[in-house]
Amino acid sequence: MGDTDDSNESMELGESGLRKGLTSYGDSGFSLFLRKAFIKGAGYSDSALDRPVIGIANTGSAFNPCHGNMPQLVEAVKRGVMLAGGLPMDFPTISIHESFASPTSMYLRNLMSMDTEEMIRAQPMDAVILIGGCDKTVPAQLMGAASAGIPAIQLVTGAMLTGSHRGERVGACTDCRRFWGRYRAEEIDGEQIAEVNNQLVASVGTCSVMGTASTMACVAEALGMMVPGGAAPPAVTADRIRVAEQTGATAVAMARSGLTPDKIMTAKAFDNAVRVLLAIGGSTNGIIHLTAVAGRLGIDLSLDRLDALGRETPVLIDLKPSGQYYMQDFHDAGGMQALLRELRPLLHLDVLTVTGRTLGEELDRAGPGFAQAVVRPLADPIYPQGGIAVLRGNLAPGGAIIKQSAANPALMEHEGRAVVFENIDDLVRRIDDEALDVRADDVLVLKQIGPTGASMPEAGYIPIPKKLARAGVKDMVRVSDGRMSGTAAGTIVLHVTPEAAIGGPLAYVRNGDRIRLSVKAREISLLVSADELAQRAREQPATRPSAARGYRRLFLNSVTQADRGVDFDFLRAAPAPGTASTDRPASADAQSFPAEPT
Repeated sequence: MGDTDDSNESMELGESGLRKGLTSYGDSGFSLFLRKAFIKGAGYSDSALDRPVIGIANTGSAFNPCHGNMPQLVEAVKRGVMLAGGLPMDFPTISIHESFASPTSMYLRNLMSMDTEEMIRAQPMDAVILIGGCDKTVPAQLMGAASAGIPAIQLVTGAMLTGSHRGERVGACTDCRRFWGRYRAEEIDGEQIAEVNNQLVASVGTCSVMGTASTMACVAEALGMMVPGGAAPPAVTADRIRVAEQTGATAVAMARSGLTPDKIMTAKAFDNAVRVLLAIGGSTNGIIHLTAVAGRLGIDLSLDRLDALGRETPVLIDLKPSGQYYMQDFHDAGGMQALLRELRPLLHLDVLTVTGRTLGEELDRAGPGFAQAVVRPLADPIYPQGGIAVLRGNLAPGGAIIKQSAANPALMEHEGRAVVFENIDDLVRRIDDEALDVRADDVLVLKQIGPTGASMPEAGYIPIPKKLARAGVKDMVRVSDGRMSGTAAGTIVLHVTPEAAIGGPLAYVRNGDRIRLSVKAREISLLVSADELAQRAREQPATRPSAARGYRRLFLNSVTQADRGVDFDFLRAAPAPGTASTDRPASADAQSFPAEPT
């Protein structure tokens, strides 16, 4: 009888607002009574508590200057929620900053996604506002929200302002790498590198170029998970605060309509997001993150689909590292609406956005735009194909990628001798050794920095050996199973799959082997026979890394390869009907070696 009474009482109370997800005491009426008693201790009235509850994921942290405007954003979001008749409730989650996460931020992205998902599930909220910014925070939040399944909307902190160094405009972090490269080449001294260090990050906010943070902001808007125009306003502007207020009001409307992430982030929406990623010359990390978010919804985002879209989607945004401008210039030029207007013929316009309107309807409302120089017309692109190309070959049977819009055209068709570093420690120890046998036309190879090898750090941007840098060498072909920062540039092959740590072909590359890169042919090949590779594998079998306990053990036992988004296998949803790719090579384990290239 008691169970029946509890069930009936729960049905009468309904599952919304504070009545949602009641703590289990065996008596739902008491659960609500106790919940109200405690929250009233904070001064809330019954009238306030009867409103739709809007959760606000607060990722403010003293270790995260990219989120330094979090208090102002939370205040504006709360104002928007209350103006629309909701009750705002902010709560903390894990916050990850690129430069303050060891061994790498990618190691913690999935943990943050789990934290976000479980806090959304555990606490009573009718919708959630996800405030992120720094590189891994936005994908982690979208992954968690996709799995939690309640109405969700993304807000980003926005990009930092640019600084000035001796009359030159500078910004993080493309210019960070440029000046550090000059310092390594002894073109500038310690005094100047210290001086520019004070100017590269001129305010709080995310990197001011089209790095991973800006890429994910644009991608989130393209997915429909952000209010129109929400991606580009800089962090310390009034426009950013107004976007936050609008986000709060929109969240209340979503709570009332029941507009959930699965209705917005459809297969068509991911196509749109990939096109935007390609058109902005976006970060290669964006591919991993989009794949992971899609996987939470049972949507398979294959590398083949990425490459097909890349061949017909040009780069239109003239932003560093592929161009010359910065994010605040993109905002002044009209932001994402200016870009989407140009891409309109290539987009699915019938997909829903957080406003409840379709993308096509939002573009109609945005108007015709105005003359500007940052967003190019479709007929006059910065680069004729998408910023990222997918490579395959016996070195990467499961695929690899290159940011062709930021590569040296003279190196994109290249064959050279491999100079091999077995791991990061080996790289650090030998890269600047004057005795290193290396020439400018060699191919630098770094192993053991994939998902299981080293949690996939941004070490794929292998530095030019100092003796070559001093001689004026600015770029070389570089190959690894790791990642690189979205702010970096160079002829760099990344995400080689399967990774070396699980016995992928990369593990068996030796000094002096010949490697062929052909971006035109979408090829990355080791010019060694399959028989020879198999013999090397028998002589030196790979030992998969392991850990005795804790999160590291969970990570190593569950993490997938780059082409699966580096998510945990148990967090991916079952494939949605009609979305699973049948042409993706398996990559969870090392594959048999294909025939040698012709």
